[in-house]
Amino acid sequence: MVETINHDVVIIGSGLAGLRAAVEIMRMFEEKVNVGIISKVQLMRSHSVSAEGGTAAVLYPDEGDSIALHAWDTVKGSDFLADQDAVWTLVSHMPQEIYLLEHWGILWSRREDGRIAQRYFGGQTFPRTVYAGDKTGLFEMQTLYGKLQEYDNYERYDEWFVTSYVIEDGEYRGVTAINMKDGNLYLFRSKAVIIATGGGGRVYGFSTYGHTVTGDGLAMAYRAGIPLKDMEFYQFHPTGIIPSGILVTEGARGEGGILLNKNGERFMKKYAPTKMELAPRDIVSRAMFTEMKEGRGFKDEESGLEYLLLDLRHLGEEKLNERLPLVREVAIKFAGVDPAEEPIPVRPVAHYTMGGIHADIRGRVLDAQGRWIKGMWVAGEAAAYSVHGANRLGSNSTAECLVWGKITGREAGLYALKSPSLPPMPSNEKVAGEEKRLFDGLLKRESGKETAYQIKKELNHVMDTHVYVYRNEEGLRKALSKIRELKERFKNVAPSDKSRIYNTDFITVLETENLLDIAEVIVVGALERRESRGSHARTDYPKRDDENWLKHTLATYSRDGPVLSYWPVTITTWKPVERKY
Repeated sequence: MVETINHDVVIIGSGLAGLRAAVEIMRMFEEKVNVGIISKVQLMRSHSVSAEGGTAAVLYPDEGDSIALHAWDTVKGSDFLADQDAVWTLVSHMPQEIYLLEHWGILWSRREDGRIAQRYFGGQTFPRTVYAGDKTGLFEMQTLYGKLQEYDNYERYDEWFVTSYVIEDGEYRGVTAINMKDGNLYLFRSKAVIIATGGGGRVYGFSTYGHTVTGDGLAMAYRAGIPLKDMEFYQFHPTGIIPSGILVTEGARGEGGILLNKNGERFMKKYAPTKMELAPRDIVSRAMFTEMKEGRGFKDEESGLEYLLLDLRHLGEEKLNERLPLVREVAIKFAGVDPAEEPIPVRPVAHYTMGGIHADIRGRVLDAQGRWIKGMWVAGEAAAYSVHGANRLGSNSTAECLVWGKITGREAGLYALKSPSLPPMPSNEKVAGEEKRLFDGLLKRESGKETAYQIKKELNHVMDTHVYVYRNEEGLRKALSKIRELKERFKNVAPSDKSRIYNTDFITVLETENLLDIAEVIVVGALERRESRGSHARTDYPKRDDENWLKHTLATYSRDGPVLSYWPVTITTWKPVERKY
């Protein structure tokens, strides 16, 4: 019998979005709403601590910035696929979020006049990225965690692995989760749930993500019948260190860093003459791949990866230590290069899931017909409401986590407060079926020739090869065929460790299953979208096609693979125009 744990609101994920939601519920409702925070890692190990460069907000309209400029930059950056009502929500809420964090104790970097400092990020018409050195995500997480300590009406479930959402009759009923400490399955019942599980970046091998970012929240939603939106749009950050993929923040270019090819040329002047290295990430990444493809790149003999150079030497040691200390430390440790003395070897790297769980502007989870799945919200990178469209601007991601963490926390808390009781107990068939699938199926399955580690390695290779910065039909079909082969082979995967307690081998099997589902959705959506828009660049369809493709992709689960449908883009202020920088 599966043991049940009850809360008013359950938050899945303890990164920026999850913590901001928890803080908002505590601030607004204190002892009136009880919260459970479930995390597959120890809370401060959530991947949000890796965010480096900053958070976008309009702080200085007196100096020339404006909410409208931030909105325009974001819509243009999205290649006009962003829902403009969501964009206005983001930009209008953000200044207050920066000041709240300031009041809660974050150490924002300052200007000489004592005001909060801001730096340029790609695609911005004004330097509006607020930062704390180059460890912004870590300091934001620490600040929210510190604020949470002021309250008592929540419980943490660190190192619990959520395996399914239980949805019946179009309503949320609960979630199932494995407690890694005892290896048993539990049912969490609550009046509301906020999904804040982040992206699925480990579908790629060369990636800035930690190895825990395996798309669990997305895959569980997909298997539960919730559509995933715009998953073909995956962001590739221009500067991942060779050969590890560790991020060099866009703040490095915001502080004046330049990109060079092997001829010593600052090549971005050919591709984005007004913005140069501070063009949006999709444009810079394509420019870098073009330079390498045309023979102007370097090659790392050990990894076989081509790369270009990020030159920070002219910034000087003092500025590097003040503004970019982590970049310098990481470059020395993982590339053997001191950026004060040598350029850093970099190439575009998988960095952000622009798509996610289909949701409305309030963060409410929707079905394929646009109906709210009662009791369910989603926030942060797991969500697609859709604020980033086809290409996210740097420093809008942490902003999104803060804004929709607040919005969903407030909405879910209010909903729980008004609900007289928990939703009906889910059918025993659903919960017992999940327990049987996990423990009588996957865990007890006899170990064969296949391993999750080999499956994941091959998945990473095919995604890195065929579903990267540039794509075409032939490559995407090869990728889809390989992914489906891997899904078939996965049926013979079993953990070699059959124990229950802290069985990380078993967790890897579950994570790999999630990655395979996410990868299939990405590739099917990319195959069907016969245009180039934002991060989705097809060499066989090089032009943006607003007549046929100014719409969101929805992918809904079926046993035969994703079933695609489409959803209109919300255009409130700006009609699409040609995108130039």
